[in-house]
Amino acid sequence: CRPCPWDWTFLRGNCYFVSKYQQNWSSAVKACQEVEAQLVIIQSDEEQSFLQQTSKAKGATWMGLSDLKKEGSWLWVDDSPLFQKYWNRGEPNNIGEEDCVEFAGDGWNDSKCNLQKFWICKKSATPCTAS
Repeated sequence: CRPCPWDWTFLRGNCYFVSKYQQNWSSAVKACQEVEAQLVIIQSDEEQSFLQQTSKAKGATWMGLSDLKKEGSWLWVDDSPLFQKYWNRGEPNNIGEEDCVEFAGDGWNDSKCNLQKFWICKKSATPCTAS
């Protein structure tokens, strides 16, 4: 049994997919929905650390967090509010309409949503049942 599709990575009950090319934030949201996943939502320190490292190897990478609905009010793509934060120092700074969040270096940065970046999708792993 494979808990995740072939080119996805398994971590603690979830599957993660790192894109091979770059696109803007809203296109990344759609791309994840098309594979029955979500632009990644961070729910633990372990997940954050794993994804930050993954992103570091790749370059700037979108996650499923934005304040597009209301400036300064950060919401995940499932509309849940932001609790655990991993902003880089001095972020979020909203320099020139930065409403979408990327993994950058060792933490998070708010960036312009129309910029092309890699992205990470997340979905629940398939439970493997013994037959």
